[in-house]
Formats: sequence, C-alpha cells, structure tokens
Amino acid sequence: MGSNAGFALPEIRSGLPIGSGQVTGTDTAPVVFPYDGSVVGHAAVGAVEHAEAALEAGAAAVRPVGKLTSAARRELLLEVERELRARSEEFVELLIAETGKTRGDCEVEFARTLFTWSASADEVAHIHGETVPLDAQASGAGMIGFWTRKPIGLVVGIAGFNAPLLLASHKIAPTVAAGCPVICKPAPTTPLATLLLADIVRTVATRHGVPPEIVQVVTGDADVGRTLVTDPRVAAVSFTGSAEVGHRIARDAAPRKVLLELGSNAALVVDVDADLDKAVDAVLRGGFYFNGQACIAVQRVIVCEAVRDEFTSRLSARIDELTVGDPRDPGTRVAPLIDEASTRRVLDWIASAEAAGATILHGGGTRGRTVEPTVLLDVPESANAWCEEIFAPVVAVRSVPDLPAAIDLVNRSRYGLHASVFTASLATAVRAIEELDVGGVVVNEVPGFRSDIMPYGGVKDSGIGREGPRFAIEELTVTRMAVIRPE
Repeated sequence: MGSNAGFALPEIRSGLPIGSGQVTGTDTAPVVFPYDGSVVGHAAVGAVEHAEAALEAGAAAVRPVGKLTSAARRELLLEVERELRARSEEFVELLIAETGKTRGDCEVEFARTLFTWSASADEVAHIHGETVPLDAQASGAGMIGFWTRKPIGLVVGIAGFNAPLLLASHKIAPTVAAGCPVICKPAPTTPLATLLLADIVRTVATRHGVPPEIVQVVTGDADVGRTLVTDPRVAAVSFTGSAEVGHRIARDAAPRKVLLELGSNAALVVDVDADLDKAVDAVLRGGFYFNGQACIAVQRVIVCEAVRDEFTSRLSARIDELTVGDPRDPGTRVAPLIDEASTRRVLDWIASAEAAGATILHGGGTRGRTVEPTVLLDVPESANAWCEEIFAPVVAVRSVPDLPAAIDLVNRSRYGLHASVFTASLATAVRAIEELDVGGVVVNEVPGFRSDIMPYGGVKDSGIGREGPRFAIEELTVTRMAVIRPE
C-alpha cells in the first residue's frame, strides 16, 4: 500500500493470513478515510470458506501452541512489542487513515497497544495453580492434590472499529500469553491495522519456530462471523461491539465460553460539593475523545440541582475549546464519525430528543462531515440520546435533587460498564462505589479512564467477563485438577 489521500501508509500484504501462508484471490473492498471519503486502501474480504480454512488450521495448532514454554511465549510477546514500537509512526498514520480519529487519539491508542503487549508478557509468569489439602476430608488422607491452569483451546476474537489496533491486541496478546491460537475478525471498516499486526506476529512467530497459525485473520460479513463462533472446535469467543450483536453471538456460540465487552451510555455524576471546573474538564475530555466513539465516553451527565446552573454555565463557556477539523491536524479535537450512516443516525437522535423536550445548549448540527460537539439539556429518559449508546460527540445533561436520585438514575439504565462521580466527600465516593451498578466506578476522573492492566468489563447489557491481560488470561485458561495417591 503506497501513499493515498495524503498518507504515507505502510505496505500491507494482500490476501488473508490463514494457515501457514497468505490466502490470495479473495474479493476486496475499499477502506475509506472518514474525513473526506477518499479511498486509502483496499483490503481482502473473506468468505465462509476462508473462515472454515482458518478454523481447521487453528484447531490443528491448539496442541503445538499449548505446548509452548512460558519463556517462548513471553519472548514472542516482547519481540512483537519491540517490532511494533519500531513502526510507531506507520501505525499512527494507518489508524488516522482508517478510523478518522484525531492524531492525538491515535497516538494514545498506539501507546496503549504497546503496553498491552508488554503487560501480557509480564503475566505469562503468573499462570500457575495451587496445592489443595485433600486430607481436609478423611477420604483424602495420604493423598496429594494440586491444580494448574491449562490453555482453553482455539479462541475467536472479534473487535470493534473504534480502536482497531488496541482491541485486536487485547484479543491476541493475552490469548498468546495463555498458550492458545486465535482467529481475529476485525470490523469491516477498519481491517488494515489488524492485518498489519497479524503479519508482524506471524513473522515473529516463524522466527522463533512457533506455528504462524498462532494468529490468523478472517475479514468478512456476518456469515463469516457466524461460521467462526458456532464451530464446535472453538473453545472461547471474545467480542467487543454493540449489545445487540453481542447478545446474538452469545446465543449462537452456546455452549462455548463467551466474553462480551459491549456498549454503554456512561454516566458522570456531579455532586453538590464537586470541583465544578474539574467536572467540566472531565466532560470535555471524556465526552469527545475518539470523536465520541467509545463505549465509556461520557454520554450522560447527572448534576445535583443545587449546582446545575453554575455547571452548565461553565460547560457552555468552554465547549468551543473542542476544535473541529481534519484529524491529521494535531490541533483537532473532534473529527467525523466512521461513516455517513452513523452521522445520519446521530442527527436523527438529536432531533428526536429536541422534539421530546430537550434543549440544545451547543451544537446539534454538522460542520462538513463532522457532527458538532453537542450538549443537550433535559433529555427525557425515553429518548435514544439518553437511554441508548449514541457513540458520537454528544453529551446529555439532566439534573436531580440529590445524590441518591443520581445513583438511582444511573442504575435505571440497561447498561452498566463504567460511571464516575465528582465529589469532595470520601463518604460519597464510597457510597458510589458500593451502589452504582456498573463494572467500574471512577472518582473525580472521567468514566473513560482505563488502565490496560485493570479488570475491564461490564454488567447487565454491557457484557460479561473481563479484559486486561491478567483477567483475560484467567478467562482463557481452564483449571486442571491433579489427584495423586502415592504408592
């Protein structure tokens, strides 16, 4: 792949990395730069037969990959991290081109990707078991018991479009650390970074005498995905994406293990004693990064009534700090959504919220292809802009009488990924941690804060299971009990 639409993009091998080689002769589809609609490259489009070939190769790789020593897996992961680091600018350019996210956001994604690979390498040494005191029961007298953790088997990882390199890395790196081969299916709109990543992993694997089938990539439509997740040779499916698709995958994949990192409409609560300037700053940082296309971006802001007017006044005064423009420009904070269909949907949701009684404090329209940074006031709970995941640079603000009402409003959502609370009170912080029905509670910071080593995931319709290398490895290994009666 050469220079396209002003980008100096890296060469990406044609075809799909399946089996021990590269499957060519597939259909291809254009990859479009969301900012201006220009074609930045073409990627192979897989079909059901390619999924079936990958499944066969992946199943054959389960035993040899599972036998890799801890040292071999750790060194492979570390070498991939080194190879990625050496190509940082190439990956950042590629991410800007296929996602349309700002340069700053893509640099953050790449840095987090490096950390995910090194953290996964660190966790290899922690995959171990324990002894079991079998003689706690009379029948176990004189017996020896211990358990170990074994690789679960072939894993299918399906990633979303909004952070393709990071999400693919969270599927691949912990799976390799656990000793499992993985088939990765990237989002159709953003396959390029995943294809390049897989090529690097397979090249490093071959250099170390590891089967390249440790990582395969199959692109394609829903039929391809269904073929992958329903195959009985698959031991686990890890999916990041919408709740609707995740629920369907859970049904289709049963009884295989499923890890679901799904959508949300993350809430930020502003209590009466909050530092309002810090809360406003958090909304500006947390509601509009990734162009709002993040499952833990601030979507709902719930403000205690006593500070509502002051909070909204300060937010209104600073919203123009969010520069709209070309994502290649380092000064741009908000750029277009992934495609025109998403833009139309978001504009419809804004209009519907306004028709239902919401007030547009700022934005509400478009600048070129970009949805303006938008703040809505008093959005009804029934409006999609409040109760569903808008996945756009749109924040909805409501006020409530007090903290208990705020917690109740957060918890009435069908989602529960992350939420945050701004307060000067330790008691309030502890109460929020205890009572908010979400996977993670963040105090005095954006709900979108995520360290890639922490357990990350949600409750309710936001999913099941946890990511983060240590926790993903636990999900992708099984307990093997050993019982010995010495002669």
